[in-house]
Amino acid sequence: MAKQEAGGITAGAGDSLSNRVFEQLEEGILDGSIQPGENLNELKLSLEMGVSRTPVREAIRMLEQKNLVRLVPNKGAVVLGVDRKDLLDVYAIRTYIEGLASRWAAERITDEKRGKLREIVDLQEFYYIKSYEEQISEMDSRFHETIFSYCESRRLEHMLRDLHHMIQRYRKQSIAEAGRTEKAIAEHRLILEAICAGDGDEAERQTVGHINNARENLIVLLEKESSANGERE
Repeated sequence: MAKQEAGGITAGAGDSLSNRVFEQLEEGILDGSIQPGENLNELKLSLEMGVSRTPVREAIRMLEQKNLVRLVPNKGAVVLGVDRKDLLDVYAIRTYIEGLASRWAAERITDEKRGKLREIVDLQEFYYIKSYEEQISEMDSRFHETIFSYCESRRLEHMLRDLHHMIQRYRKQSIAEAGRTEKAIAEHRLILEAICAGDGDEAERQTVGHINNARENLIVLLEKESSANGERE
């Protein structure tokens, strides 16, 4: 049975209000609508979300455990967000474990899985031709998440999904950058062909190259963003 407080956030069976509050706040921090340096005020949030202060307090503790906020004496919870070092760390970590996911996916690929993975890349190319940016980004995420599931390791899949979720905002910006989309799709095609051929070495190599290229593109974006912020100041 669903549970609701004051017409705000609803929690279903097996879920909790604190988890729902956490998910909403986490999403706001990761998509940039809640900015680094902002204070998360328990009373204000409880009124806005239509819940008591208890689930808000629990959600803030969960955010602290994920290093997205810091509890400061006399100030409460201050948003840390995801900074440049966090982003570059994530990309570095991805080169190790995402390459492994592609290797394992290649070793465990089936005809049915080959067809599904090809369909995703074909759709991404179609959306690129049609200039459907939202769908291109959606297929980009689906391509990587499908490989995660094909590696048949729940632990590795969980880690990779968590890392991708943390940098979702920047991945969308990166793939939308002029010239990057076409290159990313071509790189996906190379990863796809290696996985479909069952070539784990090549699948890992192409995946690592793809992530490194995305990282270099991200660095350019961050530098542009930093320059723009400096000019506004």
